Amino acid sequence: MSKLWLFILLSISFLLPAHTGHAKPDKELVFGMSAAFTGANGEMGIEFYRGFMAYFDHVNANGGVHGRTIRVVPANDGYNPAPCFQNTLQFIKDDVFALFSYVGTPTTNHILPLLQRFVDDDVFLLFPLTGAQPHRTPPFGQFVYNLRASYFDETAGLVDNLVSVGRKRIAVFYQNDAYGRTGWDGVRRALRRHGLNIVSEAAYKRGESFSHDFSWEARLLMEKDPDAIICIGTYASQGALIRDLRDLGETIPVAGLSFANSDKMLELLHEAGRKNGRDYTSKLINSQVVPCYEDTSLPGVRLYRSLMDNYKGWSGDDDQYVPRRFSYVSFEGYLNGVVLVEMLRRMGDNPTPARIPEVIESISNFDLGIGYPVDFSKGRQGLDTVFYTTVIDGVFRPITDWTRWRK
Repeated sequence: MSKLWLFILLSISFLLPAHTGHAKPDKELVFGMSAAFTGANGEMGIEFYRGFMAYFDHVNANGGVHGRTIRVVPANDGYNPAPCFQNTLQFIKDDVFALFSYVGTPTTNHILPLLQRFVDDDVFLLFPLTGAQPHRTPPFGQFVYNLRASYFDETAGLVDNLVSVGRKRIAVFYQNDAYGRTGWDGVRRALRRHGLNIVSEAAYKRGESFSHDFSWEARLLMEKDPDAIICIGTYASQGALIRDLRDLGETIPVAGLSFANSDKMLELLHEAGRKNGRDYTSKLINSQVVPCYEDTSLPGVRLYRSLMDNYKGWSGDDDQYVPRRFSYVSFEGYLNGVVLVEMLRRMGDNPTPARIPEVIESISNFDLGIGYPVDFSKGRQGLDTVFYTTVIDGVFRPITDWTRWRK
């Protein structure tokens, strides 16, 4: 641990009151969520929150879990590490039951030493929206439970499928922080298994908007003649790169990860296409960590859609924001909610943070209604399935045949 982190954590010891253990649970169980609810990535936090709250409202309206209702306190961090750190300190001070559904790698990574510092107070982070490695590996992995597949899972699948159809010259566009570097490393590792290397790369600064000009990065990526680009970015940056690539006449496939929020990215590309008289939505691929929310053959999808249609809850601090009816992000949030309720159900009449590890790790072969069971009995990641989508009829739908991408 660096001297700076040691100083910060020692300072925290004096700033926070001494804990005397979690109080006996009341009729309300409170969880703390730090995420971006404003700024370039504000939609991620809002829709993630709306997804699990649609389920919690349904559960609460039907008597809660063993008579206890669930409440989540959302705190805005703007996708910035320092505010996330302060939000987490406040949650610990307020003695929340657990930290829940944080959004983003740079923010989540920044609070991991706090979990280690307060190990004796049973502070756990449940189901963050990030596929990064630091909270999946020692020394911090013991404090975090992940529902979603990892970025290594997503990048390996993208590389394997692209290579299988002859697209072996892969470039990488990534956010220059912990999120982007994790994804970059995932692509590098996957290519090495095939005896290949990244042919070109370009990075950008976190927080860039869709209006940012990425034409220089687009040219840099294309200098080595790649036949596919994998992006580890946000919806704004990935969408802007796609726009600028197409404006340069480049038509190679561009693939992104689940964190890119493909629904919002596609909306931005449709709007730009109408404005510029171009189609920016062809040859796009996005990995997802949940099935397509249009697949109503799945009982989990049907319940999710029903609950979202009836949910009238919070839509952030922006009065101009129009919530999405359905999205991959809110569907992931909904699944988080289902697993959290199952954990609390298994705790019975004695729900305490200290019991989180034993109870979550008892969840095995749990049916979410999506065709893939949750299993925490073998580790701290409940799902490892990755789904691949492309734009069909104006929305991202499942890829059923990769041969269409053959070079």
